[in-house]
Amino acid sequence: MSEKDIEETDRVATASVAAPAPVAAGAAPCRRDLDDERYLAFLEERRREISERIAEACRRAGRDEAEVARLAVSKTVGPAEVLAAIRAGWRLFGENRPQELVRKLEALAQVPGVPPVRFDMIGNLQTNKINAVLGRAELIHSVSSLHLARSVSERALRRMEAGALAAPADVLIEVNVSGEASKSGFSPKELVCGLDELSGLRGIRVRGLMTMAPRGELDVARRTFAGLRELRDELRRRVPEMDLGELSCGMSEDFEVAVEEGSTLVRLGRVVFDPAFGIK
Repeated sequence: MSEKDIEETDRVATASVAAPAPVAAGAAPCRRDLDDERYLAFLEERRREISERIAEACRRAGRDEAEVARLAVSKTVGPAEVLAAIRAGWRLFGENRPQELVRKLEALAQVPGVPPVRFDMIGNLQTNKINAVLGRAELIHSVSSLHLARSVSERALRRMEAGALAAPADVLIEVNVSGEASKSGFSPKELVCGLDELSGLRGIRVRGLMTMAPRGELDVARRTFAGLRELRDELRRRVPEMDLGELSCGMSEDFEVAVEEGSTLVRLGRVVFDPAFGIK
């Protein structure tokens, strides 16, 4: 179901969501400097601006904007801000720590009238945290090595056999396209070499690729995103039966460039939640 379909289905349910309560002690840092209704108005206007920017980028690239999902990165805000974002129309969220993923889901479960939302795991995943993510995150964006892929697959298979998981875990393969030493992920060459093993792991379903571009240089970001798309096309030729439809790339500073280069899923944090972050 597309984002537009989800929005239409949930329009009535959204109106019944309670206003966000104060963030509990120990919550993630809060960027909300305004009162609840002013903050909600900001979230709604910013979401409209983001959608317009994505639509314009799609027109420049000759794409359909329905191909691009918008993920609100909620790792720096608490449940109150997530509830406000839901009221503003967001339905897809991303967390980078398993414990925050669990806490946000538990908090939302206690609020009546919340429409269905999806959470993805977007941060580095340690093997000892895999079980906390399985069954909670709909998509794991950050499978950065064969070791991690094997571990996720093994844990998922065990949970499937125990009846605790209905299907293999959907994952994206993280690729270090830019070659930065500070970034994790497969190199393009490593991914090509490991493709056969990845496609044979029964506990995961590889849905596509993810990358991050160096910050501050849009030309470099564009080359990085184009490189991810070209790598995906090469992998499809090698293993046509593998589903590589998702390209997760583009963040607050460079999402328009990512959309122009083929991103199907942009990960937006500060541009969504922080009133101090301006769209250029």
